[in-house]
Amino acid sequence: MGRKMLIDGELDKLNEDENHYDFDLIVIGAGSGGVRASRFSAQNGAKVGICELPFHPISSEVIGGVGGTCVIRGCVPKKILVYGASYGPELEDARNFGWELNERIDFNWKKLLQKKTEEIVRLSGIYKRLLSNAGVKLFEGEGRVIGPNEVELIQLDGTKISYSAKHILIATGGRAQRPAIPGQELAITSDEALSLEELPKRAIVLGGGYIAVEFASIWRGMGATVDLFFRKELPLRGFDDEMRAAVARNLEGRGINLHPRTTLTELVQTEDGIKVRTDHGEEIVADVVLFATGRAPNTKRLNLEAVGVELDKTGAVKVDEYSRTNIPSIWAIGDVTNRVNLTPVALMEGTSFAKTVFGGQPTKSDYEHIPCAVFCIPPLSVVGLSEEQAIEKTNGDILVFTSAFNPMKNTISGRQEKTIMKLVVDAETDKVLGASMCGPDAPEIMQGIAIALKCGATKAQFDSTVGIHPSAAEEFVTMRSVTRRVAGKLKTNL
Repeated sequence: MGRKMLIDGELDKLNEDENHYDFDLIVIGAGSGGVRASRFSAQNGAKVGICELPFHPISSEVIGGVGGTCVIRGCVPKKILVYGASYGPELEDARNFGWELNERIDFNWKKLLQKKTEEIVRLSGIYKRLLSNAGVKLFEGEGRVIGPNEVELIQLDGTKISYSAKHILIATGGRAQRPAIPGQELAITSDEALSLEELPKRAIVLGGGYIAVEFASIWRGMGATVDLFFRKELPLRGFDDEMRAAVARNLEGRGINLHPRTTLTELVQTEDGIKVRTDHGEEIVADVVLFATGRAPNTKRLNLEAVGVELDKTGAVKVDEYSRTNIPSIWAIGDVTNRVNLTPVALMEGTSFAKTVFGGQPTKSDYEHIPCAVFCIPPLSVVGLSEEQAIEKTNGDILVFTSAFNPMKNTISGRQEKTIMKLVVDAETDKVLGASMCGPDAPEIMQGIAIALKCGATKAQFDSTVGIHPSAAEEFVTMRSVTRRVAGKLKTNL
């Protein structure tokens, strides 16, 4: 079918060859995954179009921007704020290294906010140029699926155009969710937290995931009083318990008030700020309340169920190992599928899609040994199995190696904050199953460790590697003594 105009809600009936399409591929969503898939598909000779909402730092159902969550209101601006927040404690630490600083150190939030915005605008522009250079046609507006091979574009002026495509790829990511608490409209999500006009002096964070602990670290590093509420005994559910405990100690050591096994029941606006009540009867007043209580797949306005695409109970698009939905011409990648919600995973899935559909190389994405990081201060980074996961998944004994130490920098600065590193090893095969680190530069170190685990490295190979001295990283190749030996739950006595 050629291009069809929607007039008064009715399609012009065009009797054209059903096998002729406007595009080989139309992608809905120009975030990291969608841009990667469209570029690589175009490089394989496909005619590609991509739809994205107009740019704005704070997303809604009708605004977004090329670059998506990661570039505009996620990983990139968050990391910029983490850098900014790290300077305060670093400047304090510098005194014992001979730096004579004035007692008062001022922080200009508006200047950092301006620099952050300039950077995300620059990066969004780069993404646009990447699409253009690859020959991808960018449509600004809202895309929705109206048939197995048909996408409707609602343009900025409200007019609607439909385009046909042999393949449709859904890459619309996820959106922050708000819990149904009375007064929830007084709270903000991570979107708004990255673009606050004024830096809060008192902040409350609800949530125990990575977004919660990262913003708690950011605001505390910038001098705010921070209270962090979460439902479990420790933050970061799903990570290694020993590392979770280390993060909690560090958060408290940096002055963040932790409230485990506690949630909020009500928010009330007062003259002094936002008053929150907890399920334990506590009342605290803050300038800002951040809900960091999870994200949901962004599928509500895509019309997917109307065309028969199956969604799970969270609204995520259900796909097979090749990212294909139950409708053969419709595919989905990234957070909208709720598999492993990380930007590099969306990039991997986009690459696999392009190879499978247009590269003649059917490719399944590999979800083993995906490294990740939590950019609290100091950061946590992991790859492979946690100790708890290894125990559940292994039918033999597990060897656990740990090292906890005061980094050299802290011995001079006087900061009481230990780095902890950990290897989980299969006792029978000597294969390293998982690695974790909580401490300065952990993500930079863990990226290299991830390559070793991907290659199937053994503990003996770690031990035979010469370390870099003096460095924290060398601890990963000098942990000789077993901290503990644990039996895997799959172990059977025959």
